[in-house]
Amino acid sequence: MIYIALLRGINVGGKNKIKMAELRNVLETIGLNRVQTYIQSGNILFESNEKEEPLQKQIEKRIEEGFGYSINVILRTATELERIIRNCPFSEKSISEAEASAAGESLYVALLPNPPSQEGIKRLSNYKNEKESYQIVGREIYLLFHHSIRNSHLARSIQKLGMPVTVRNWKTLNKLDTMVNERNI
Repeated sequence: MIYIALLRGINVGGKNKIKMAELRNVLETIGLNRVQTYIQSGNILFESNEKEEPLQKQIEKRIEEGFGYSINVILRTATELERIIRNCPFSEKSISEAEASAAGESLYVALLPNPPSQEGIKRLSNYKNEKESYQIVGREIYLLFHHSIRNSHLARSIQKLGMPVTVRNWKTLNKLDTMVNERNI
């Protein structure tokens, strides 16, 4: 099975620096196959027959042993990634309007290990407005920004859900999906 591992908080602002070649080598030592990374922010494709939860824990443990950092890892299968892209709840029109006014990327996805709790959703709802909106679909929160994610109260509030979360822009998710499809050719 093809998995995508999304690491939170590596190589950001000079913190938790991990070279991708070293990361690939470490992950291969635990039996992951065809390990491939994409950009420096911790996007990893690999193949494994293991189940998601034990695999996620094993990767986190191995990264901590190998690099000395406790890093949250969010896993998705290739099928789940394809579903994330196919089921974007925002219309083409709303995305185009956001992109026209945004300084940089406008569409992001927050990936969680589990669906958010009702309490977490309630906390997050305080930050939804006409310039920063979201849609929750299962374990993903689609985020649409009309300005920038950088100074967004909504983006900062995602961490208040009380569980690990990592955010990727739409272009990165689509590139990862392309990489998955290239493996299947």
